[in-house]
Amino acid sequence: MLSPSQQLTPGQQRYATVGALLGWFALALQLYLILWGRWADQASVVGGLVRFFSFFTVVTNTLVAVALSCALTERRSAGHRFFRSPVVCAGITTSILLVGIAYNLLLRPLWSPQGWQLLADELLHDVMPLLFFGYWWLFVPKGVLGLRHLLAWMLYPVLYFLWLLLRGHVFGDYLYPFLDIGTLGVQGALINAFGVLAGFVGIGLVVILIDRLRGSKT
Repeated sequence: MLSPSQQLTPGQQRYATVGALLGWFALALQLYLILWGRWADQASVVGGLVRFFSFFTVVTNTLVAVALSCALTERRSAGHRFFRSPVVCAGITTSILLVGIAYNLLLRPLWSPQGWQLLADELLHDVMPLLFFGYWWLFVPKGVLGLRHLLAWMLYPVLYFLWLLLRGHVFGDYLYPFLDIGTLGVQGALINAFGVLAGFVGIGLVVILIDRLRGSKT
């Protein structure tokens, strides 16, 4: 397994390289599709950038791509150590698994993307969650997690939801239909938000359980 100060083996380097390249490609493709759509609609490109970076999927996949990229470098900066930390990697794993599960349960039935959008969707919501889970499972040290870490990880989806509320209030666009206050009302959106948060907690508990079981074996 990989420690924050340990250089990757050739096999680990190939895995992380493929993952990082796929992650950055998927993000670049999705950004291109959003900006192209804005240009075709004669809408603001800056607004397209804001919309792109407002998706939980995009932010989380960016964290995944950065973590995999940091795994390929030998720098010892604070940012490098942060993204190589087993606690941080486990938190990113929890978040990206939530992306995949929530998309497939809540959003996939609502639309049928085609062409390049289908490719971007599959990479961001299916391939990258599984790939980063594999990275965490195979290469990140185990036996370091506790419930206190789950509480820290929860800040990410909670702060994101607060941002989504602010953005929705300003632009009237809540991005995700199951969090759309304009359609569902405050109570309905909050119920769904707490449901998603409960899913995050459930995934996090499974990640901690795996960490403890594999850590004890190690």
